Amino acid sequence: MSRAKEMALKKEVTPYEKNDLRLSIRQIINTILPLFLLWAAAYYSLSVSYWLTFPIALVASGFVLRTFIIFHDCCHGSFFKNKRANDILGTITGVLTLTPYQQWKAEHSIHHATSSNLDKRGVGDIWVMTVEEYKAASPWGRLFYRIYRNPVVMFGIGPIYVFLLAYRFNRKAARRKERINTHLTTVLIIALYAFMSWLVGWQAFVMVQAPVFFFSGFFGIWLFYVQHQFEDTYFEHEDEWSYVKAAVEGSSYYKLPKLLQWISGNIGFHHVHHLSPRVPNYYLEEAHNATPPLQKATTITLRSSLAALRFRLWDEESKRFISFKEIKSLSRKPYVQPPIRVTNQAGLTEKP
Repeated sequence: MSRAKEMALKKEVTPYEKNDLRLSIRQIINTILPLFLLWAAAYYSLSVSYWLTFPIALVASGFVLRTFIIFHDCCHGSFFKNKRANDILGTITGVLTLTPYQQWKAEHSIHHATSSNLDKRGVGDIWVMTVEEYKAASPWGRLFYRIYRNPVVMFGIGPIYVFLLAYRFNRKAARRKERINTHLTTVLIIALYAFMSWLVGWQAFVMVQAPVFFFSGFFGIWLFYVQHQFEDTYFEHEDEWSYVKAAVEGSSYYKLPKLLQWISGNIGFHHVHHLSPRVPNYYLEEAHNATPPLQKATTITLRSSLAALRFRLWDEESKRFISFKEIKSLSRKPYVQPPIRVTNQAGLTEKP
C-alpha cells in the first residue's frame, strides 16, 4: 500500500471521528444502570440459590466489559467532546473496572503508536517473542515465556494479577498526574468495596463480586489477545513498519453475534479502531460498512478465534504465528528473505 493510499484510507473514516452526546448518554444509561441492577439481582438471588446467582453474575460481567469500552473511549477522548468530561467519566468507570484511568490512557496510547512494531514492543501489549528470540533465549527465559503464554496463566491468573495487583502501582515513567490518579483510583476502589461489604456483608459481597470480576477480566483479556494474535497478522521492524498496515492488517475484525457485539461495545471492529482511535465505539460498525477496503481485513469468528490459543511465536521468515510444537519442525537453515508481498486492488498487501 502506497503512502497516498494509506492517507486516503485514513481520510475515509475521518467523518466518523465525532461523538454524539445523545448516543453517549444513552450508552451510559443502558450500560451502567443495568450493571447496578444485575449486581443487586445477584445479591438478592443468594437467598434462593447460588446456582441462580452465578449466571446473573456472569451476565453482569458482560456489562462490566461494556463499561470498560466506555472507559476505553474516554481514554481516547472520543466519548465526549469535552476533555474534562472524558477524564471524570474515565476515572469513575476506571473504579468500576479496577483500572487507573491516566495510567491506562498513557500505556494504551503507546500501544496504538507501536502496535505490530517489532522494535517497539513491551508497553500496553501482549508479550510476543519471535522464533529467533526464543531460540536465543536461556532455558529459564524460554520457560518463563511458556508459562506466560499458557492459557491457564494468561486468562486464569492474568485477570487477578493485572487488575488487582499490577494496576495498583505506577510505572517508572509516570508523571505526577498519572501517579495521583492511580492512587486515587485505588483509594476509591477500597472505599467502594468497604462500603459494599458493610452494606451487604463481606461474604455476600465476595460471592457476587468474585465471579463478576473474574469473568469480566477473562473476557477483556481474551478480546485484547485474539484481536492481534491471529495467524497471518502483521509485524515489521521500524524501517518497514506502517501505522495504517498495522491497523488494517495487524488487527482483526472479530465478527461476533449481535448480542455479544453489543455487549463488547463493537470492539470487534478492532481494525477500524486502530486505524482511527477517535471514532467512538458506537460508530465503528458504520465506519467499517462504509469503507470497502476495511471490509477486507482478516475476519475471525467465535469458532475460528479459538485457533489463537495455539499461537505462541512470530516467525519472521514465514510471516505468521506458529505454535511451540511447530518450532521443533522448523529447519535450522540460514534465514531466507520472506516472499515479496504484493498489493491487491483494495490497497492491502497479500502473499502472492
